This record gives sequence, structure tokens and C-alpha cells, in this order.
Amino acid sequence: MAQNCLLIDLDGTLYHGERMVPGADTLITTLNEQGIPFLFLTNNSSATPQDVSARLNKMGIPATPQQVCTSSMATAAYIAEHKADATVAVFGEHGLRSAITEAGLTIVDSVDAIPDYVVQGIDREFSYQKLAEAGRLILAGATFISTNPDLLLPGAGGLMPGAGTLGSALKAMTGTEPIVIGKPSAILMNFAFTLLNTQASEVTIIGDNMMTDIKAGTQSGCRSLLLLTDEGVTTPQNIEIHQKLAESKPDLIKHNLQEIEQWVLTLH
Repeated sequence: MAQNCLLIDLDGTLYHGERMVPGADTLITTLNEQGIPFLFLTNNSSATPQDVSARLNKMGIPATPQQVCTSSMATAAYIAEHKADATVAVFGEHGLRSAITEAGLTIVDSVDAIPDYVVQGIDREFSYQKLAEAGRLILAGATFISTNPDLLLPGAGGLMPGAGTLGSALKAMTGTEPIVIGKPSAILMNFAFTLLNTQASEVTIIGDNMMTDIKAGTQSGCRSLLLLTDEGVTTPQNIEIHQKLAESKPDLIKHNLQEIEQWVLTLH
């Protein structure tokens, strides 16, 4: 079977908050034992690959930094490809700043100079002042990049505004559509294909969200597998609505990680 590489969503698929979804540990162990190439694929720009793998290991899910692909990594690679010596104003957290720096790009913290790019991700210390600064730089000519369009994030006390909500405020202020890197954009997907050294036709993306995971599969040309549970973003109750909104349908549907593990064993 040609489609034997996997991109696996994290939040809602392998864990909820700090709680591992049952079967996540054995699924990843099976992938490692079978030698099936895969990456953990996340829109979350706040964490480094080291942070993500440490969090997974703490839950009992085996992971290495090399198995992690984040929107921050894809953002940095996108900018470096277009302008290797770019200056970047970063409105985001440690994972985003780290990726930008590691790509050899220059972070500009002063608002006196107009950078080549304004990059905005999740920022839990976002403020009115930051909104004003980022917006002014975009209005002055900096290219506006958003790490991902997610409007909501799960938090310990309930849903929280995601990077997409902050990006919506900047879009409203500037009238500028950002270049979006994360799912469902094909930019993150193509970056992941490069890391896997493969092409879209050989990849299946696994996730619980029609609007990001499954739509990303549709837009990038790879196969998609929807994890359909009562706890995920897409549930048996809302799947028809989500399919219409996403203008996409999954190629495969599984109802738990045990079913996915059994399916994985058919890949080799």
C-alpha cells in the first residue's frame, strides 16, 4: 500500500488537556515497532518540538523532538525560503521565537524599524498595546503571517481564544488578510511532507477536526482519517454540519484509537 506515512493531530486526538486518550500510547508504540513513518502535527505555535515531546512522554506517549512538526517550524521555514535574511516582529510565545531564531532570521523587538514580516501566533500575554504595535507595522508595509487560524483553545477553565482570534483582531484593524501557515493551509502540510521525505499521495492525516485536519487533507491532496468520538471537535452529532462547513469529507472514519491501530497494521 502506497499511503503509508502518517500525520497525527495531537489535542483532541491523542490527548484532551493533560489526559491521554485511551490507546494513544499503544498506537504510537505500534507505529514505532512497525517502522511506519509519522509525525505529530500541531497548529500550536507556543511550544518547541522538545516541549511537545516532553509533554507527550509525561502522559505515557512515546515521542522524540524529531517526530514533532509545529506551525512555528513551518512558519520559520516559509519566511526563510522567501527571504533568508528577513527581519521579523514576533507576536507570540517561546516556541515561535525559538523557531524563527533557529531558522537564522532576525527578530526585531523595536517598533521603530519596519520589519519584513509580522508573525502572530498564540500569545497569552497579548494586550491592547501589542495589538496596536502589530497593526501599525502591518499598515506600514510588513507582511502579515498568522501561524494558524484556530479560534478556540481548550483550557483548564474552559475554552480560550486561540491564535485565530488574535489574528482576526489584526485583520479587522488593518484590512489585511494574513498568510496562514497552519492547518488547513497546505503550507504546513507541504512542510511536513518535506520532513517525511515523501509526497501527498503517500500520506494520511489523522485528526478529530473537520475544519482543520480533514480540510487540510483535502487542500493538500493527501488521504484523511477522521477520529469520530463524542469528545472530539467533530462528533457523531455535528459531523454533517462540519462537513458542509469544511467543504470536505474524510476518506476514512474510525471511532477510537484502537480501531486506528488495527487499521495501521494493514499499512505494511
